[in-house]
Amino acid sequence: MSIIVSDSGFAADDWTQGFTAAADLPANDTAPAPAVDLASDADPATLQNRLTGIALIRVDFPSFADGRGFTIARRLRLLGFTGRLRAKGHVLADQYAMARRSGFDEVEIDDALATRQPEAQWRDRANWTAHDYQSRLRA
Repeated sequence: MSIIVSDSGFAADDWTQGFTAAADLPANDTAPAPAVDLASDADPATLQNRLTGIALIRVDFPSFADGRGFTIARRLRLLGFTGRLRAKGHVLADQYAMARRSGFDEVEIDDALATRQPEAQWRDRANWTAHDYQSRLRA
């Protein structure tokens, strides 16, 4: 089971329409898919002509040490994506502020990670605008 982490804490996943892997989308078809899974090595520009038809994009984090997903999120927002943007996989509570700043709306974690890092640890990072090193350096 997956747990969705947002600024308000833990919640059950409310998305019921499934996901299509970006690699499985037809190359010449601009028909929208309601939700797309992006691998950590995917080029977000491949979705540029489809962004208005996508409600949710889920970006994979295969390892907590792999930060490519943060760059993908930022690039998707710069391309004009305004839908839900979800990080999935090995994102830690300490990385939540970075995920929000880079453009993610939510993080999808498994039960094992939720047990190791309970909701209180994630909620401590919910005020993600206050958790950046530049503000601390300026103070």
